[in-house]
Amino acid sequence: MVQQKKKKTVHRKKKSRQRRFFPSRILIALFIVFFVFFGTLTILGKSIIEPLNSSREKEEFIVQLSGHAKTLQKEHDLLPSISIGQAILESDWGTSELATENKNLYGIKGSDPNNTAMMQTKEFVEGEWIEIEAPFRKYESWQQSMDDHVLLFVNGTNWNADQYTAVLAADNYKEAAQALQDNGYATDPTYAKKLINLIEQYQLHQYDD
Repeated sequence: MVQQKKKKTVHRKKKSRQRRFFPSRILIALFIVFFVFFGTLTILGKSIIEPLNSSREKEEFIVQLSGHAKTLQKEHDLLPSISIGQAILESDWGTSELATENKNLYGIKGSDPNNTAMMQTKEFVEGEWIEIEAPFRKYESWQQSMDDHVLLFVNGTNWNADQYTAVLAADNYKEAAQALQDNGYATDPTYAKKLINLIEQYQLHQYDD
């Protein structure tokens, strides 16, 4: 008797189809995120991407003052590095309220109520900083403020005509900066050091040649 071979039933497992996430799709997704992010920054405005007082704006401020500063050097012997450096230090690169509203770059005070504005300022008195209100001069332009600034050194104060003679007689910016502090231009005990550091950081002494 011939035995019949039983056929083996082979059950084939169906392979599940898995979706492949190609690297190209990842790159496209990253590109979209990158584009949307920086596009949003652009829409929100320049101030978000480029901070106030950027390197470009600082350079523009220096160039704007340098020409007139060199003219004042020829007329009155004030070093341009001092003129520009003090303007930066006193007005925070021309952005202070006093500089923007009243064109006063140097914090020069006045007494004529028709030509001054009362504003808050800080003074270093008896070893500590205090806030006071004082009358500051108003000008038509930054150049006019620079003119008045150099005339303060030329004419001195009401109580001492020779108070700032040493500033104009200085051979270099370091001597001039120290003369400013020694003769009471500012109450800040570190004023000369701050001014010298600023002049050297932005190479303002190149305009003294």
